[in-house]
Formats: sequence, C-alpha cells, structure tokens
Amino acid sequence: MFSEKIINWYTENGRNLPWRGIDNPYFIWLSEIILQQTRIEQGRAYYEHFINTYPTVKHLADASEEQILKSWQGLGYYSRARNLHKAARIIAYNLNGKFPQTYEGILSLPGIGKYTASAIASFALRLPYPVVDGNVYRLIARLYSIYTPIGTEKAYREFEQILLRLIDPQRPDQFNHAIMDFGSIFCKPTGSDCPNCPFSNECLAYRNGTVDQLPVRQPAINKKERYFYYFDIRWNSPEENIVIHKREPGDIWQGLYELPLFEAKEPVKPDMILPMATELLNQWFGSTPATIEIGPTVNHTLTHQTIKASFLIAKYLSTPTQIPKTMCAIQMNKLKKIPISRLIDRYLSKM
Repeated sequence: MFSEKIINWYTENGRNLPWRGIDNPYFIWLSEIILQQTRIEQGRAYYEHFINTYPTVKHLADASEEQILKSWQGLGYYSRARNLHKAARIIAYNLNGKFPQTYEGILSLPGIGKYTASAIASFALRLPYPVVDGNVYRLIARLYSIYTPIGTEKAYREFEQILLRLIDPQRPDQFNHAIMDFGSIFCKPTGSDCPNCPFSNECLAYRNGTVDQLPVRQPAINKKERYFYYFDIRWNSPEENIVIHKREPGDIWQGLYELPLFEAKEPVKPDMILPMATELLNQWFGSTPATIEIGPTVNHTLTHQTIKASFLIAKYLSTPTQIPKTMCAIQMNKLKKIPISRLIDRYLSKM
C-alpha cells in the first residue's frame, strides 16, 4: 500500500524541522507562508523570528504593516507578508482570535491558496487534504507517467484526484510530510537513485526510461525588462543623511522604502547619464550637488520581470534648499529600523 510504504520511509528518513510535530495552526500557517518560494535553510531563521516576535496571531495583527514588512525584509514576494497581516487581523478581530477549523474557512483567508489550505488542514487539524507542491508533482508524475504540464489548474485537479485515493485518512499529516520529503530527498529533479527506490517496481517513468522527462513544465515566461536609475543622495548635517522615498501601491515592493528613482523606458546612453542626473537633481532639490558620479549597476530578477538598476551617487555639502514631498531625509544609522527593498538593502550593505 503506497501510503503505508511512504510513511514508513518517512519515519526513518524524514527531516526534523521546528514546525513539524505541532498542532498550532498559527505556527504552521506562518511556516507555510514563509516557506513559499523560500529555501528551508533561509526560512527557518525567519520562522523563529516571527514566532518569537509575534507569538500569537493577536501580536501579529496588532503590529503595523511597516513592522511586518521590516520583519519580512530579505524574503521577497512582499505580498505574502501583507496578506499574512491582513489574515491575522481577520482572525484576531473578526474571528475572536480563533483560527478557522475547516478547509473552506482556511482557504477564505487572504493569501491562502489550495496548497497552503491543505497543508494547514492536514498538519494542524488532521483533515485528509493532500498537498500538491513541486516535490509531489515530480513524484506522482513519474509514478503514473503523467505528461500534463504542471502549474496549471488542470494539472492540479488531476494530481489531487490521485492523491485523494492515496492519502491515509487516519494519518494525513504524516502522509503529506512523507510525500514532500520523499520528493525532496529521494525522487530529485536529477540524480535520483531509481534502482534502489522503494517504488521502482511500480514507477512507470522508471520502467519506460522517461524519469528525466517528468514532470513536464510550462514554457518559461518572457520577462519584462525595466530600467531603474537610483540616486544615492547624501550630506552630513551633522550626522550623515540619505534621501529615501516610499514605493506607491500598484507596483512591485509597494510599501517599502528605497532610494529616489527615475525609471526610463529604455537604457539611457552612457554619455547622457550624468547630464540626465544633474538635471533631475536640480529639479528635485533646487541645486546641483558638490559631486556626482556613476556607481554600480545591478540586474535584479523577479518572477515576471528583470530590473536593470544603475546607481548614481550625489554628495551635497549641506541640506539641499528643497526636498520633494514624495521624499524624505533620514540619518543613515536609522535605516535599519525601516523596511527597505532587497535590491537597495544589498546595494547599501556594500557602500
């Protein structure tokens, strides 16, 4: 029986992780949201920070969005943090602090899709809902020789129906942990030890010699390129100050702070960068800096776009005569207290 065999494998080989073996739906929810698009090694530190800083859903709900974004800084995909905060407030203020006790109730919360709802329902509530992540797709696609491209609604329904037949209704939590760990540890994207796999006799892909062809993925998305010109503007007065601004809603990194920015539709010609920068600084601050130079360039890849960022370093001798309302000056030693986009954080850490 598949479920018994894979749970037995998990008992001997499963990973020991801090969010396993618990039934606190709040902690399990935190771990699932943090681990989306995040390696376990990186996610573990964020998980421990969140459960220590916000030990209950009420603590999370009562924090400001800026505090949550600061705690999240470095993980990326900041919509996860904003939805986490929205859902915490619904639970704390609308549901009397009680986490939903049904799959449908969990699924109704902001930022929770079918995978996360299934994970919380099975791990915290022992409800028989199978998880379908990349590791599970790979294992099931190979076992049953499924060529439906993963990442589609059609594929999700197809794989879910198979897993509903396989899941152990008495131990759904162990089954889901087992199937994810087996896909991660044993049935790997490449280099799997198929001859010694406990499912080698029933794996159609192994029998057909098509292990490396599965699962089938959708064609890669053509990423949009954007051209950002950031201005690192500083002066000493008497502490070192730097100019920042907060990103507006409706675009990447909304609610995070970064350096003043000019976005061009196409790359600015090299001999025009400094004249462009000087003109913009005069418009913004009413004066020309004492020095201005071209700094580093960085390519920053996101899911659907690539940011080609160039940095321009401007030094004023004193506070500029005017600072636009969309910007503000902050002492350098206070930057660590506000949420900054990962791209800017990386740049400043090297300057």
